Amino acid sequence: QVQLVESGGGLVQAGGSLRLSCAASARTFTIYAMAWFRQAPGKEREFVAAISRSGGSTTYADSMKGRFTISRDNAKNTVYLQMNSLKPEDTAVYYCAAGVKVTTTPSEYPYWGQGTQVTVSS
Repeated sequence: QVQLVESGGGLVQAGGSLRLSCAASARTFTIYAMAWFRQAPGKEREFVAAISRSGGSTTYADSMKGRFTISRDNAKNTVYLQMNSLKPEDTAVYYCAAGVKVTTTPSEYPYWGQGTQVTVSS
């Protein structure tokens, strides 16, 4: 089993930046593709970004392209989400997920963290 713990959420002003971290419990971290999803109140969980196990391939949702960057440090068993130019509509609970391959579908990721709240004020 894989345990994932997100951190780094908080309150920021519009236009600001925030970096989220997701720490994995397993030494087998490198066999997993990693992803970030988010869920705002009253909305469906949506794909944010994903990264391959080597870190050589990344995928972003259209609304996040150019603003968010996903990366991973396999030596630290950690994946990051750097968020810049934040907007109020980015307010959501952000979840880290691990799976076999990079996809945009939540059901294809068997392992999930507890989520971290990101709030962007106007």
